[in-house]
Amino acid sequence: MGHRGQSESRGRTSRQDTQGREARDRTRIAQATAKLIAEHGMADWTLAKRKATRQLMLPDRTSLPGDDEVEAALVDYHALFGGNAHVAQLRAQREEGLRWMQRLHTFEPTLIGGVAAGWATAHSDIRVDLIADNAKAVELALLNAGVAYRTINATDDGASGFHIGYYIDTPVGGVRLAVRTVEAARQLPRRDRHGAAVLRLSATELSALLAADSVRR
Repeated sequence: MGHRGQSESRGRTSRQDTQGREARDRTRIAQATAKLIAEHGMADWTLAKRKATRQLMLPDRTSLPGDDEVEAALVDYHALFGGNAHVAQLRAQREEGLRWMQRLHTFEPTLIGGVAAGWATAHSDIRVDLIADNAKAVELALLNAGVAYRTINATDDGASGFHIGYYIDTPVGGVRLAVRTVEAARQLPRRDRHGAAVLRLSATELSALLAADSVRR
């Protein structure tokens, strides 16, 4: 092999080594971030990732893992350390979510986020998406039912546009309601950046999931 071939081979090996090291660092950061979220309730995941990077004594310029990588690390964390306590906590959160979905059934509720996917911690909100042409209809339903709530500022989800939110404190944890129009709901991404389907559970699907869990137990 000539000098040029040897140089190209070394270059490929160096890039592969760098890519491998970056992938390992991302995994380590995701695992440390999951620990901070699960054990300390850090809600700002970007801040948690940066803190994890510092704890691991990695350079500030280190590539940070995506939220989906942190979610996968949370699943692993619960499998290793959660035990029966996490199983019971997740079931209680899902049951609470189902109660609110049934109360607000006229707004086509879907359960999303960590409680739906299973990576939720004890600090996670129970997130429910609702559909209404006017968010005031949801607010009126809460008022008529005597529910104490607070309004969350309108949030821009990017592709799905703005939505109005309401937050309800419950003994199990916070229930976060996001109200979107039909058109905005249609624009919600169906898959994540890796092509995996985004889990969104209807009340019927959630009921079936809870029933199946009861049978397994």
